[in-house]
Amino acid sequence: MSNVTGLSCIHCGKHYTVDEVDYYCPDCGYEDGILDVEYDYEAAAKEMNPAALRQSRAFSMWRYLPLLPVEDPARIQHLQVGWTPVYDAVRLAADLGVARLFVKDEGRNPTASFKDRASAMGVVKALEKGADSITCASTGNAASSLAGFAAAAGLPATIFVPERAPQAKVAQLLVFGARVFAVKGTYDQAWELCMEAAAEFGWYNRNCAINPYLIEGKKTVSVELVDQLIHQYNGEMPDWVVVSVGDGCTVGGVWKGLVEMYKLGFLPRLPKVLGVQAAGCQPFLTAWKNNTPLQPTDADTLADSIAVGHPRNFRKGMKAIVESGGAFISVTDEEILDSIRTLARKAAVFGEPAGVAGVAGVRNAVKQGVIAANETVALLITGNGLKDIQSAIKAAGAPTYIEPELTAVKAALAGCGK
Repeated sequence: MSNVTGLSCIHCGKHYTVDEVDYYCPDCGYEDGILDVEYDYEAAAKEMNPAALRQSRAFSMWRYLPLLPVEDPARIQHLQVGWTPVYDAVRLAADLGVARLFVKDEGRNPTASFKDRASAMGVVKALEKGADSITCASTGNAASSLAGFAAAAGLPATIFVPERAPQAKVAQLLVFGARVFAVKGTYDQAWELCMEAAAEFGWYNRNCAINPYLIEGKKTVSVELVDQLIHQYNGEMPDWVVVSVGDGCTVGGVWKGLVEMYKLGFLPRLPKVLGVQAAGCQPFLTAWKNNTPLQPTDADTLADSIAVGHPRNFRKGMKAIVESGGAFISVTDEEILDSIRTLARKAAVFGEPAGVAGVAGVRNAVKQGVIAANETVALLITGNGLKDIQSAIKAAGAPTYIEPELTAVKAALAGCGK
């Protein structure tokens, strides 16, 4: 049995048992009625404490089962999710102008993105509920992640992606055997179509914005970050945790994980959260800066994973920044491309555009005085650069083509001044 005590609507506050609702508050609807999973933290603390984690040999996200809504651990698939590396990136810290920088490389997960944490949880819940198929809409990473975990479970998956999704991500879906619909429109249109199809055909809905259990998987990234900093870096905790923002689910999950680790006594204080958006798609930043309701926008950015003009988990995303005393910041596509190079050359981590947006976000935050030069930062790199090779090539440039002769090498070196 899990330590879950129920679900609550973050809009109206109404409480539900886990058997009463599947996705969202019926009174508020899926736009406003996002549910939060509640736990008995006193019971969780008896199972998950510093001594227990020191002794645990479960080096994956399932190490944190006392804080997860899993009723039947036998439903967990064999793929190892989590326990991704945290690097003390000294050269990158100096380049960005901060005292210390921890880089957590989520591209090391099974399908090469942070979204594996959510999909692993989604497939477990689908199996627990007896679902015979599962679906989601995605700009790419959540889709490829779901396809992989559904394949591991033998669960048919139907995926909706916008037609502009990077081919590397679409290839993953097809290789894993998912049924893929490339929608001639935006991510937001693909999302709406997926919602309609899920209701029509009875598919289990993995869409993180309306399925409360998916954020529970996502929160393990910050739970794990704190755990790793305690055991690998003498417990030095960040002043800021930085993550790119699309739908709001990821930053909402990151904040929930931090709050829970604080409640359980692992964190002496809560860090601030910096949410990074693309300049061509910044509905969170606009609403936060102007203190206005969400206004959906166009999505004009090469960072496909955060190209979300109508965030479906706006409330949890905004809550993370406001409650933490943090900030939203924007970065241009040019700054994102520069960050692909910078992260790789200063920290040897290859990230996709949305994954590296936080690098540019930290640089801009330091320039604007949001992050101080004497502060420690933890940066989440949410996806591997191989997910979007075209952007990587655009960032890095082309090789030098030569004839197979030493004289050609010498000529080329002379030409570049070496």
